[in-house]
Amino acid sequence: MSFTIYPAIDMRGGNCVRLLQGDYAKETIYGDSPFDMAQSFAEAGAEWIHMVDLDGAKDGKRINDRFVLEAAQKLQANIQIGGGIRSEEDINHYLENGVNRVIIGSIAVSNPDFAIEMIKKYGAKIAVGIDAKNGYVATHGWLETSALKAVELGKRFADAGAETFIFTDIATDGTLSGPNIAAVCEMCEVTGKNVIASGGVSSLADLKVLSTAKNISGAIVGKALYENRFTLKEALEEVASR
Repeated sequence: MSFTIYPAIDMRGGNCVRLLQGDYAKETIYGDSPFDMAQSFAEAGAEWIHMVDLDGAKDGKRINDRFVLEAAQKLQANIQIGGGIRSEEDINHYLENGVNRVIIGSIAVSNPDFAIEMIKKYGAKIAVGIDAKNGYVATHGWLETSALKAVELGKRFADAGAETFIFTDIATDGTLSGPNIAAVCEMCEVTGKNVIASGGVSSLADLKVLSTAKNISGAIVGKALYENRFTLKEALEEVASR
Protein backbone atom coordinates (compact mmCIF):
# COMPACT_ATOMS: atom_id res chain seq x y z
CA MET A 1 0.00 0.00 0.00
CA SER A 2 1.34 3.43 -0.92
CA PHE A 3 1.33 6.15 1.71
CA THR A 4 -0.03 9.59 0.83
CA ILE A 5 0.66 12.95 2.44
CA TYR A 6 -2.39 15.21 2.50
CA PRO A 7 -1.43 18.83 3.21
CA ALA A 8 -4.42 20.44 4.90
CA ILE A 9 -6.24 23.69 4.24
CA ASP A 10 -8.85 24.55 6.84
CA MET A 11 -11.04 27.42 5.70
CA ARG A 12 -12.89 29.90 7.88
CA GLY A 13 -14.14 33.29 6.79
CA GLY A 14 -12.27 32.88 3.52
CA ASN A 15 -8.93 32.48 5.32
CA CYS A 16 -6.58 29.53 5.83
CA VAL A 17 -6.67 28.80 9.54
CA ARG A 18 -5.80 26.18 12.13
CA LEU A 19 -7.80 25.53 15.25
CA LEU A 20 -6.42 24.07 18.46
CA GLN A 21 -8.28 20.82 19.24
CA GLY A 22 -11.20 21.99 17.13
CA ASP A 23 -11.83 25.06 19.30
CA TYR A 24 -13.21 27.88 17.13
CA ALA A 25 -12.05 30.38 19.77
CA LYS A 26 -8.44 29.20 19.37
CA GLU A 27 -7.80 30.09 15.76
CA THR A 28 -4.59 31.04 14.01
CA ILE A 29 -4.78 32.57 10.54
CA TYR A 30 -2.02 31.43 8.17
CA GLY A 31 -3.17 33.01 4.93
CA ASP A 32 -5.96 34.90 3.22
CA SER A 33 -6.22 32.81 0.06
CA PRO A 34 -7.09 29.10 0.25
CA PHE A 35 -6.47 28.79 -3.50
CA ASP A 36 -2.97 30.28 -3.29
CA MET A 37 -2.18 27.88 -0.45
CA ALA A 38 -3.49 24.93 -2.46
CA GLN A 39 -1.46 26.05 -5.45
CA SER A 40 1.71 26.19 -3.36
CA PHE A 41 1.09 22.64 -2.13
CA ALA A 42 0.44 21.39 -5.67
CA GLU A 43 3.63 23.05 -6.92
CA ALA A 44 5.57 21.38 -4.08
CA GLY A 45 4.47 17.99 -5.36
CA ALA A 46 1.29 17.13 -3.44
CA GLU A 47 -0.77 14.45 -5.16
CA TRP A 48 -3.71 15.16 -2.85
CA ILE A 49 -4.86 18.23 -0.92
CA HIS A 50 -7.22 17.99 2.05
CA MET A 51 -9.62 20.92 2.36
CA VAL A 52 -12.08 21.54 5.19
CA ASP A 53 -14.90 24.07 5.25
CA LEU A 54 -14.93 24.90 8.97
CA ASP A 55 -17.76 27.39 8.58
CA GLY A 56 -19.71 24.72 6.74
CA ALA A 57 -19.05 22.11 9.42
CA LYS A 58 -20.36 24.47 12.08
CA ASP A 59 -23.38 25.77 10.18
CA GLY A 60 -24.31 22.59 8.29
CA LYS A 61 -24.12 24.04 4.79
CA ARG A 62 -21.52 24.82 2.11
CA ILE A 63 -19.86 28.18 2.72
CA ASN A 64 -16.26 28.16 1.44
CA ASP A 65 -16.93 25.88 -1.53
CA ARG A 66 -15.81 28.39 -4.15
CA PHE A 67 -12.19 27.97 -3.06
CA VAL A 68 -12.49 24.20 -3.27
CA LEU A 69 -13.93 24.26 -6.79
CA GLU A 70 -11.26 26.71 -7.96
CA ALA A 71 -8.53 24.39 -6.69
CA ALA A 72 -10.20 21.33 -8.22
CA GLN A 73 -10.57 22.97 -11.61
CA LYS A 74 -7.21 24.74 -11.87
CA LEU A 75 -4.70 22.48 -10.12
CA GLN A 76 -3.23 19.10 -11.05
CA ALA A 77 -3.54 17.75 -7.51
CA ASN A 78 -6.49 15.66 -6.37
CA ILE A 79 -8.81 17.45 -3.95
CA GLN A 80 -10.80 16.00 -1.07
CA ILE A 81 -13.27 18.14 0.86
CA GLY A 82 -15.05 17.84 4.18
CA GLY A 83 -17.27 20.16 6.19
CA GLY A 84 -20.89 21.13 5.69
CA ILE A 85 -21.78 18.17 3.49
CA ARG A 86 -25.29 17.13 4.49
CA SER A 87 -27.05 16.05 1.28
CA GLU A 88 -26.59 14.29 -2.03
CA GLU A 89 -26.86 17.71 -3.63
CA ASP A 90 -23.77 18.77 -1.68
CA ILE A 91 -21.92 15.64 -2.81
CA ASN A 92 -22.83 16.19 -6.45
CA HIS A 93 -21.95 19.87 -6.23
CA TYR A 94 -18.36 18.89 -5.54
CA LEU A 95 -17.99 15.72 -7.61
CA GLU A 96 -19.52 17.29 -10.73
CA ASN A 97 -17.09 20.20 -10.48
CA GLY A 98 -13.81 18.32 -10.36
CA VAL A 99 -13.42 17.36 -6.70
CA ASN A 100 -12.08 13.81 -6.38
CA ARG A 101 -13.36 12.75 -2.97
CA VAL A 102 -16.04 13.99 -0.60
CA ILE A 103 -15.84 13.36 3.14
CA ILE A 104 -19.03 12.71 5.06
CA GLY A 105 -18.81 13.16 8.81
CA SER A 106 -21.66 14.52 10.94
CA ILE A 107 -24.31 13.16 8.56
CA ALA A 108 -22.82 9.68 8.96
CA VAL A 109 -23.78 9.84 12.63
CA SER A 110 -27.13 11.61 12.37
CA ASN A 111 -28.32 9.70 9.29
CA PRO A 112 -26.28 6.51 8.82
CA ASP A 113 -28.76 5.04 6.33
CA PHE A 114 -28.22 8.02 4.03
CA ALA A 115 -24.46 7.70 4.45
CA ILE A 116 -24.55 4.02 3.52
CA GLU A 117 -26.68 4.84 0.48
CA MET A 118 -24.09 7.39 -0.66
CA ILE A 119 -21.23 4.95 -0.06
CA LYS A 120 -22.95 2.33 -2.20
CA LYS A 121 -23.77 4.85 -4.93
CA TYR A 122 -20.50 6.76 -5.20
CA GLY A 123 -17.99 4.16 -4.00
CA ALA A 124 -14.41 5.34 -3.65
CA LYS A 125 -15.42 8.97 -4.17
CA ILE A 126 -16.82 8.96 -0.62
CA ALA A 127 -14.64 8.90 2.48
CA VAL A 128 -16.03 8.59 5.98
CA GLY A 129 -14.60 11.13 8.39
CA ILE A 130 -14.56 9.92 11.98
CA ASP A 131 -13.54 12.50 14.54
CA ALA A 132 -13.06 11.12 18.04
CA LYS A 133 -12.95 12.75 21.43
CA ASN A 134 -11.91 10.29 24.15
CA GLY A 135 -12.87 7.44 21.83
CA TYR A 136 -16.37 8.77 21.08
CA VAL A 137 -17.55 10.36 17.84
CA ALA A 138 -17.70 14.16 17.73
CA THR A 139 -19.89 15.96 15.21
CA HIS A 140 -20.90 19.39 13.87
CA GLY A 141 -17.45 20.93 13.77
CA TRP A 142 -16.51 18.97 16.92
CA LEU A 143 -18.95 21.04 18.94
CA GLU A 144 -21.01 17.99 19.93
CA THR A 145 -19.97 14.55 21.18
CA SER A 146 -22.18 11.53 20.54
CA ALA A 147 -22.63 8.37 22.61
CA LEU A 148 -21.22 6.31 19.74
CA LYS A 149 -17.75 4.80 19.89
CA ALA A 150 -15.53 5.72 16.96
CA VAL A 151 -14.52 2.13 16.24
CA GLU A 152 -18.16 1.00 16.23
CA LEU A 153 -18.98 3.60 13.60
CA GLY A 154 -15.95 2.58 11.57
CA LYS A 155 -16.95 -1.09 11.62
CA ARG A 156 -20.49 -0.29 10.56
CA PHE A 157 -19.40 1.66 7.50
CA ALA A 158 -16.62 -0.75 6.60
CA ASP A 159 -19.20 -3.53 6.57
CA ALA A 160 -21.37 -1.33 4.33
CA GLY A 161 -18.57 -0.97 1.78
CA ALA A 162 -16.66 2.17 2.72
CA GLU A 163 -13.04 1.90 1.57
CA THR A 164 -11.48 5.05 3.00
CA PHE A 165 -11.68 6.52 6.49
CA ILE A 166 -10.21 9.74 7.81
CA PHE A 167 -9.65 9.35 11.52
CA THR A 168 -8.99 12.39 13.66
CA ASP A 169 -8.08 12.26 17.31
CA ILE A 170 -9.29 15.65 18.50
CA ALA A 171 -7.05 15.65 21.58
CA THR A 172 -3.97 15.78 19.35
CA ASP A 173 -5.29 18.01 16.56
CA GLY A 174 -3.35 21.24 16.21
CA THR A 175 -1.14 20.44 19.20
CA LEU A 176 2.04 19.28 17.41
CA SER A 177 2.25 16.64 20.16
CA GLY A 178 2.46 13.58 17.92
CA PRO A 179 -0.38 11.45 16.55
CA ASN A 180 -2.37 8.96 18.59
CA ILE A 181 -0.86 5.94 16.85
CA ALA A 182 -2.71 3.40 19.00
CA ALA A 183 -6.12 4.89 18.19
CA VAL A 184 -5.38 5.04 14.46
CA CYS A 185 -4.13 1.46 14.44
CA GLU A 186 -7.23 0.32 16.31
CA MET A 187 -9.41 1.91 13.62
CA CYS A 188 -7.32 0.14 10.96
CA GLU A 189 -7.70 -3.18 12.72
CA VAL A 190 -11.45 -2.87 13.23
CA THR A 191 -12.27 -1.68 9.70
CA GLY A 192 -9.61 -3.52 7.70
CA LYS A 193 -9.78 -0.60 5.24
CA ASN A 194 -7.62 2.36 4.24
CA VAL A 195 -7.31 4.78 7.14
CA ILE A 196 -5.89 8.29 6.79
CA ALA A 197 -4.51 9.58 10.08
CA SER A 198 -5.27 13.14 11.12
CA GLY A 199 -4.11 15.11 14.11
CA GLY A 200 -0.85 15.71 15.94
CA VAL A 201 1.78 15.18 13.23
CA SER A 202 4.73 17.30 14.33
CA SER A 203 7.83 15.79 12.77
CA LEU A 204 9.21 13.66 9.98
CA ALA A 205 9.65 10.93 12.60
CA ASP A 206 5.87 10.92 13.15
CA LEU A 207 5.35 10.43 9.44
CA LYS A 208 7.87 7.60 9.40
CA VAL A 209 5.98 5.75 12.15
CA LEU A 210 2.61 6.29 10.49
CA SER A 211 3.87 5.27 7.05
CA THR A 212 5.15 1.92 8.31
CA ALA A 213 2.01 0.95 10.25
CA LYS A 214 -0.32 -1.63 8.75
CA ASN A 215 -3.30 -0.24 6.80
CA ILE A 216 -2.56 3.43 7.51
CA SER A 217 -2.75 4.74 3.96
CA GLY A 218 -1.87 8.36 4.56
CA ALA A 219 -1.57 11.29 6.92
CA ILE A 220 -3.11 14.73 6.95
CA VAL A 221 -0.52 17.36 7.82
CA GLY A 222 -1.47 20.88 8.74
CA LYS A 223 0.05 22.91 11.53
CA ALA A 224 3.50 21.30 11.22
CA LEU A 225 3.73 22.69 7.68
CA TYR A 226 2.39 26.11 8.63
CA GLU A 227 4.78 26.33 11.59
CA ASN A 228 7.71 25.25 9.40
CA ARG A 229 8.53 22.09 11.36
CA PHE A 230 9.35 20.60 7.96
CA THR A 231 8.51 21.34 4.34
CA LEU A 232 6.02 19.44 2.21
CA LYS A 233 8.92 18.42 -0.03
CA GLU A 234 10.73 16.90 2.97
CA ALA A 235 7.56 15.08 4.03
CA LEU A 236 7.05 13.62 0.57
CA GLU A 237 10.68 12.51 0.44
CA GLU A 238 10.40 10.91 3.91
CA VAL A 239 7.52 8.63 2.98
CA ALA A 240 8.87 7.94 -0.51
CA SER A 241 12.04 6.51 1.02
CA ARG A 242 10.37 4.15 3.50
